Amino acid sequence: MALTKEKKQKSLADLKEKISKQKSVIFADFSKVNSKDLFDLRKKLKEAGCLLKIGKKTLIRIAFGQSGISFWSKIKNSVPGQLALVFGIDDEIAPARISNQFVKTNENFKILGGIFEKRFIGKEKVLELANIPSRNELLGRLVGSIASSMIGFVTVLDHIRENKEKTIVNN
Repeated sequence: MALTKEKKQKSLADLKEKISKQKSVIFADFSKVNSKDLFDLRKKLKEAGCLLKIGKKTLIRIAFGQSGISFWSKIKNSVPGQLALVFGIDDEIAPARISNQFVKTNENFKILGGIFEKRFIGKEKVLELANIPSRNELLGRLVGSIASSMIGFVTVLDHIRENKEKTIVNN
């Protein structure tokens, strides 16, 4: 169904607003994904502070071009009629991670590439981003390593103290 010029302008303005707020974007082909699975994906993304937007490729190309992000020449050959855009508003890595998890359960959803730090990245880089642990997990690992170092140091000091006490008692 063709969009009226007014609807296209509104859609373009909405896309440009989302692009201005995004920290990262994942491009995906969703053409053979059933609507129930797509709604489940939207729900997971919303919980993670992300957003799924579907749009016509011409409007997407214009919106990114007007936002100063050029990527179209790198992706145009693999783009279907419509694209699913997964915007990372709060977290840069969450769109890649959630999209990759969705691909594992739904092979019809295909990751095509993305925008990270205002530059286009290919599918391989998106998958690398998807494998980075979450911020909370990384912070947990950091706290664990700091705590284990302190525990090791305290244990060494305790053994030194015990050896000194044994030496004093034996003398």
